[in-house]
Amino acid sequence: MNKIKKSISFILIFLISVSVSVSGFCTADTDIILNEASDYIRTMVPDPTVSSIGGEWAVFGLSRYNRESSKEYSDIYYQNLKNYLKSHDGVLGSRKYTEYSRVILALTAIGADPSNVDGINLLTPLGDYNKVTFQGLNGPIWALIALDSGNYRIPSNPAAEIQATRDMYISTILSAQNSDGGWSFSKGSSSEADITAMALCALSRYTDQTNTASAIEKALSFLSSIQNSDGGYSSGEIENSESCSQVLTALCQLKISVSDPRFVKNGKTVFDSLLSYLGTDGGFFHSKTDKSSNQMATEQAFYALTALKRFNEGKSALFDMSDSPRSDGFGGDSALGLPNKNSDVKPQPIKYSITFSDIDGCAERERIAALASRGIVSGKGDNIFDPNSTMTRAEFSAIITRGLGLSSGGQTVFNDVTENDWYYPYVYTAYKYGIINGVSASEFNPNGTITKQEAAVMVCRAAKLCGMKTDYGENSVRDILAAFTDYTAADDWSRGALAFCYDSKILSDSDIEINPLHFVTRAEISEMLYNMLASAELL
Repeated sequence: MNKIKKSISFILIFLISVSVSVSGFCTADTDIILNEASDYIRTMVPDPTVSSIGGEWAVFGLSRYNRESSKEYSDIYYQNLKNYLKSHDGVLGSRKYTEYSRVILALTAIGADPSNVDGINLLTPLGDYNKVTFQGLNGPIWALIALDSGNYRIPSNPAAEIQATRDMYISTILSAQNSDGGWSFSKGSSSEADITAMALCALSRYTDQTNTASAIEKALSFLSSIQNSDGGYSSGEIENSESCSQVLTALCQLKISVSDPRFVKNGKTVFDSLLSYLGTDGGFFHSKTDKSSNQMATEQAFYALTALKRFNEGKSALFDMSDSPRSDGFGGDSALGLPNKNSDVKPQPIKYSITFSDIDGCAERERIAALASRGIVSGKGDNIFDPNSTMTRAEFSAIITRGLGLSSGGQTVFNDVTENDWYYPYVYTAYKYGIINGVSASEFNPNGTITKQEAAVMVCRAAKLCGMKTDYGENSVRDILAAFTDYTAADDWSRGALAFCYDSKILSDSDIEINPLHFVTRAEISEMLYNMLASAELL
């Protein structure tokens, strides 16, 4: 019966392969291939543990393909990981920090929290630049991919320092690019397809940076130039499936179709070439001269085909696991906010490294940069943030909506906010979630400026959506605000919010005056929003 099943499956796989090869474009459903490969992996690796083969990549690929069906498999891995950490004093590797990156990717895929595996924070080692880069280019590439996969911060380090670490990894990767556009595993060596594809995956989230975009284009030209006549790739002059898998993954990560003319040779794509390594048992060969399937080749082919399937279905990229919510039973939930937050509130990933030329002397500089890197705040053109100017009600609606990751859109109830206004969807969203109100039943006054007490009220409402406790009794409010000489100048409707903001360190209590009617600046609003998001564990 098993032989009949395998024969039928192989015929189906063959027909898919022929159909794709003829068209030169991947339109066929890859589920049959993935299901066969999934069976192969589960059979060969029934007890996954910490390992580069038969470990994280198997768990990662299966979870990114179908997380629900791989739940039992993930549970086995998670228990084995805990046992491994216990027997190794919580250390995955002392010289090869890619061990941490690989495990973080697997944990993120299955919905576990890498910052809390039986009390061990596996993210912390990736903040050590010297140790991460010790083993060569592989270190920063996979550290960057791992940190970005779940928008992770290292709790013991401030956000600005983590962004600086990311920037160093990006800079290290860019500086190692060879003149032909590719990368090599060791300095001075010839460029190779595998490591070039891996570098592209690491840089894929930073295409908005001019120098990174240029490096990516050069690398794509290099990969196009070395593609074999059958659409495949070689490593050390040996044609192999792993090189095909890495390039296919990189193209999908960059949202580039396999049928892009740059990557079609004689009517063949890298996908066509990868299928030529497919064995009758559902596994993949390393080379075309092999007689049996190879575990490492199969695991890499599996996640590459999963990347292609996700790309074709319009899902998030393979290494972008913002769509992978944490599951109960897998440690903590610190990376995704407080337990009681509104389910619509989502942390915003770091999209690019950005700063402004006019914030160097600004006390809020690091917080502004951290928000800008996530697309929450923006400048006013020509690399200017204008930190000391006031903020309008429309601008605040935009940054608070983006900061909480709320989907924008709909129709407003205000006569002075029209569909042609850039802030139209933000005002509607902020109003819908109860963060802002109008100045009357029909007017919003989008260009009006915001006072400190108004900012406190709106930030307080946003904090409540994030799961923070914002309700303070009258006595608590009076006790907190009594430390300020002018607290009676604050309107009654704002005092509870001001007390919350001071007590939660969203506002600094270093001054003896509140100045509730002071028009807050763009820098001050940025600091308040940053402090609130950090307290809500959304940064």
